Order: sequence, then structure tokens, then C-alpha cells
Amino acid sequence: MPLDVEALTRRLIEFRDARDWARFHNPKDLAIGLSVEAAELVEVFLWRPPEEADRARVQEELADVLVFVLLLAEKYGLDLERIVLDKIAVNEAKYPVEKARGTAEKYDRL
Repeated sequence: MPLDVEALTRRLIEFRDARDWARFHNPKDLAIGLSVEAAELVEVFLWRPPEEADRARVQEELADVLVFVLLLAEKYGLDLERIVLDKIAVNEAKYPVEKARGTAEKYDRL
């Protein structure tokens, strides 16, 4: 099933507003929350091979990351599909297939 960003965002806003939390969701704090949740996702992999990561914790932390992404995008009125497609286009220019295929080098080292 495709991701319905608008429906997820509406549901998050409903959840947030029922608890009167909108006043805490300024862009700075949403960005900080995103960073904290991303760090918690990274922690799942710390000191172990990736295949040994707890899948349930990956799922939980990934959901938390996505929640903050959705709320921050909503705060700025950003169309996530559009900004991701735009970023892909920028990266296609920076990483042409004939130079980037099979290498992890940064674009300025290709």
C-alpha cells in the first residue's frame, strides 16, 4: 500500500491537537526532536552487526523519525513528495550513473 502522507499528517495533527501540544511544536523543537529520534534509531545498531538489530526497535524508532518529519513538513507547508523528487533530481546531476555506479565516493571526488 502506498504511503498516504496527507492522511498520516492529518492523523498526527488530530492526535497532537487533542492533547493541546501544537504550542510545543515549533520548527526548532521539531528539528531537535527529529535529531533525537534519529540518534535513537542509530543506537539500535550500536556495537552489533546490522543483521542483529532488534527489528521491533527499528520499527518504533523509524516511526518516531517519520512523525517528526511529517510534523516539520506540515509546519512549513512542504510537499514531501515534491521535495524528495527535487532532491533526487539534484543528486542525479551530482552523481551521474557513469561516474557513480558502484562507488561510495562523494560527488566532488568522482
